[in-house]
Amino acid sequence: MLPPKLAGDYQGNQLITDNPYLAYAKAVTVLHPVIKKIGIHPTAVIADNVQLGEEIFVGAHTVIEAGCQLADRVQIGAGCYLGEQTKLGADSELHPHVTLAARSDIGQRCLIHSGAVIGADGFGLAPQADQSWFKIPQIGQVVLGNDVEVGANTTIDRAALGVTKIGQGVKLDNLIQIGHNVEIGDHSAIAAHAAIAGSTKIGQYCQIGGAAVIAGHLTIADHCIILGTALISHSIHQAGVYSSALPASDAKKWRRNAARFSKLDELHQRVVQLERELAVLNNKHHLD
Repeated sequence: MLPPKLAGDYQGNQLITDNPYLAYAKAVTVLHPVIKKIGIHPTAVIADNVQLGEEIFVGAHTVIEAGCQLADRVQIGAGCYLGEQTKLGADSELHPHVTLAARSDIGQRCLIHSGAVIGADGFGLAPQADQSWFKIPQIGQVVLGNDVEVGANTTIDRAALGVTKIGQGVKLDNLIQIGHNVEIGDHSAIAAHAAIAGSTKIGQYCQIGGAAVIAGHLTIADHCIILGTALISHSIHQAGVYSSALPASDAKKWRRNAARFSKLDELHQRVVQLERELAVLNNKHHLD
């Protein structure tokens, strides 16, 4: 598979395409199709009023609680748990040991990898007079759009009120934490170890690098690229590339610079004072 500009460099059979990476992905999809299973394992525990679609598969020791709705061709691996009134859209797949808490709403053609927990309680606590914490009931839900992929051991918390919403075509890597009431716009992609605090709204077509941290109650515009390990503490209202991480350097040099961080404000004030004194001297020189 070659782009047109490289086609002349190889004399063998070629598939010429403007996007070799995408062509490769589609070719592998065709050459190595996913084999769908059909049937319900005898050890699965399924409540009486669960709605089961056609041609579904439910693996061993899976538990499906009352009121759940499974659409056609759903695939559920071994050891999964679906809480009450959970919905799973057509052609969606849960790998083994996925947890969907009560009232989770999963769209069509979603893929959720092992260990993911969707719909756990958000981190909501109210301080009391004795400085202890009172748990705030988390009574919302999580809604995933169509064609969403959720990586292994990623957690998406249910909303305190309302909905934690993951848009159409969103791709989430492993070990991501998404807080309650977060909204992620369509076709955004987030790499491993990122953390998004509660009530933040991520726009469409965003790319968020690994280990990035986004504070709560912020808004991130469409088409933003946030580089790995960045700390986002304020809203971003314009598309662009954003970073706040310092690259690695020689350890001795790093320690010297780190020791200077606490003196940056003092150094700034000294520079400002020197600029003022220099301006006075320049004015005096011109007057003379």
